Amino acid sequence: MVSANDVQRLFLQGVFSRSILSFKHAQVLWEKCIDAVKAANPTLDIRFSDKREDWDLFVISINNSLNCLDLEFRHLTDELTGREMYAMVNSKDDEIAQMATDYAPVEIAYFKAVVEQIMLAPHEAYSVSSLLALREVNSLKTNMTKAQAEIVLGSFVAKGWLLKSRRGRYSLSTRTLLELLPYLKSSYPEDCLECIICYDIVTRGVACSTPNCKARLHYHCCRKYRSRNAKCPACSQDWPQDPKNMTPVGEQAIKDGQDEGRRVRRKSTEDGSDEEDEEEEDMEVEPSQPSQTQTQSQRKSTSKGKSKQKKLPADMDLDEREDEEDEAPQQTQGNRRRRTTRTR
Repeated sequence: MVSANDVQRLFLQGVFSRSILSFKHAQVLWEKCIDAVKAANPTLDIRFSDKREDWDLFVISINNSLNCLDLEFRHLTDELTGREMYAMVNSKDDEIAQMATDYAPVEIAYFKAVVEQIMLAPHEAYSVSSLLALREVNSLKTNMTKAQAEIVLGSFVAKGWLLKSRRGRYSLSTRTLLELLPYLKSSYPEDCLECIICYDIVTRGVACSTPNCKARLHYHCCRKYRSRNAKCPACSQDWPQDPKNMTPVGEQAIKDGQDEGRRVRRKSTEDGSDEEDEEEEDMEVEPSQPSQTQTQSQRKSTSKGKSKQKKLPADMDLDEREDEEDEAPQQTQGNRRRRTTRTR
């Protein structure tokens, strides 16, 4: 028998079939689910409402039903468009939850390595070049090749986990921010910037150009704020009239080639991979250092030998005299033999 609870079931099926959807799309889906249930059972008294309060209550009821599954229907504002986006995410971060994915453990480790480089990008760029992303394969200590990594990166982009710009730079998508927001805040507390207006994480936006000012804003938050105020909400300094003259946050904050070769690790990983890399470099340097010392010692020995050779002419004369003395008895003995043979 069709009941009012079937609205939630139909709605969740529609959400699971999509990776992420906007607020308007979610409301349309909710309305269609209500219409389908009412068509199956006209006796049900279910009405659709476009009020925000009714929608929030519906989301709360969905999350209450999903608590036992460690899932949450979470929302976040898109940094580029300013639209409110919804997605189904795991609310529990453990090994079992990480295994509930289509990717292999090696691919998940590679994804985390790329995310780390994005979060630690210089100049608050929050993006990484394709070349640097492929180089992260070397830090995994696996058999994954760069060709395989390129395919995996394409899969991350196709499934909405990463964004790839026209410049070929990878950045975090809204779906990834929704899914990994607790992980990012706990793992990179100093690198997670918050918007001074909406208090959400900022990976694309603008920054106040005043030195030492920590004001960061999304593009949409900046447009709304500047429509009624032209001063920084943190330092109260006047902002330029054109928002393009403000300091960018995100991909526009870095030029091509500025982040190549920069792979700054976190403290937790510096104790592991980076120190091992330094040890490998030291091991490569150690054989060359003794060779240099050996060459220096050899040079010293040769120089000493040359100095000795310069001082040895007298000694060489003595040796020659000794050799002459040794040859002299031999010659006398030979002469004696010749004389004896002659007398005979």
